[in-house]
Amino acid sequence: MRFRGQIGPWVEDAGFLRFIHRFERLIAKVLSLGLVFVVLVATAQLLWFLGTDLADLRVQWVGEPLISLLDQILVILIALEVLQNLTAYLREHVVQIELVLITALTALARKVIVMPPGIQKDPGELVGLGAAVLALAAAIWLVRQSHITRMPTRKALTTGSPEPDPSPPPGGGGRP
Repeated sequence: MRFRGQIGPWVEDAGFLRFIHRFERLIAKVLSLGLVFVVLVATAQLLWFLGTDLADLRVQWVGEPLISLLDQILVILIALEVLQNLTAYLREHVVQIELVLITALTALARKVIVMPPGIQKDPGELVGLGAAVLALAAAIWLVRQSHITRMPTRKALTTGSPEPDPSPPPGGGGRP
């Protein structure tokens, strides 16, 4: 009798796993399409806002209006990065941690760039934002270093060398 484990035989069912895989892909596709729609609408609204403000020569672009424009642009860029995360998941079937970290760093940079004028007086929040930026930057560096130092996996069988191995056989035994 074969023991299937404590979880239950339904988890090992290939049909169930195929269903879960298809469900994950369907949800990722639906989210991607929704995000495409949101990015298109947000871009159209941004262009409309920009066009009407550029047509009005009384609008001052220095100060809050410029920060508001940068905020809207950065939000659209963050949405595009999330869309890139979703398409990478659909393409490679894994969540790419480096993309997620870069998206988080972009969102944090947006927070720093569009920070309201009164927030500079709170050193605790500035220290917290600085620590978060450093932590994300360190995490991105560590992920990139792991890609550089990781040895490639073997994809083919190795062939024997024509020269004999000079090291003694395992167990410390040598020739008598």
